[in-house]
Amino acid sequence: MIQATQEHDPRFPIGKFDAAAYASREENIKTIADLPANIRAAVDGLTDEQLDTPYRPEGWTLRQTVHHIADSHINSLCRFKLALTEDEAPTIRPYYEDRWAELADSKLPVDVSLAIIDGVHARWAKLLQNMTDADFESEFIHPETGNWKLEKVLGLYAWHSLHHTAHITGTRERNGW
Repeated sequence: MIQATQEHDPRFPIGKFDAAAYASREENIKTIADLPANIRAAVDGLTDEQLDTPYRPEGWTLRQTVHHIADSHINSLCRFKLALTEDEAPTIRPYYEDRWAELADSKLPVDVSLAIIDGVHARWAKLLQNMTDADFESEFIHPETGNWKLEKVLGLYAWHSLHHTAHITGTRERNGW
C-alpha cells in the first residue's frame, strides 16, 4: 500500500493514480472489500464541526468526501455490471462529481453514506471475487477518456478508496484529532 507523505500535493495524498502500482488484482479486491471498515474508522468520533472541515483549502469537507465515495462507488459498481452484461462495450455516462458534492444530500450525516458504502462494497466485493480472467478483460467506454478494461478500473477504484481515506486520515493527523 502506498503511504501518504507531507511532500505530496494535498489533492493527492497518496500520489496520482498509476496503474502499474495497482496491478495486483487480489490486493485491489481486498482494498475494495476493506473500504467500508476503513472509512468508518477514518471518520469515527469526528464531530459535525470536524466533518465540515475541508481536507485542503478550497477542497471538499470530510463530510462531502464520504458522500462522494458513496456516489462514485455506486456509479462504478453499475459500470462494472454494464460491462459484464452488455454484448458490446457500453458507453457510460460521466457525471459532474463537484456539482453532486454541492447538492443537499451531501450535507446529511455521514452514516447515510456509510450504509450505502457497506451495501455497495459487499455486493461489489462478491462480484469481483467471482469474476473470471475473461470478465476482467471486459470493457466500457468513457466518452472523455476512451476504453477501460475492468482490470484497470479495479485498480483505479482501489486507488480511489485509499486516496479519499487518506484525505480524511491526513486531515485528522494534521489537526491532532
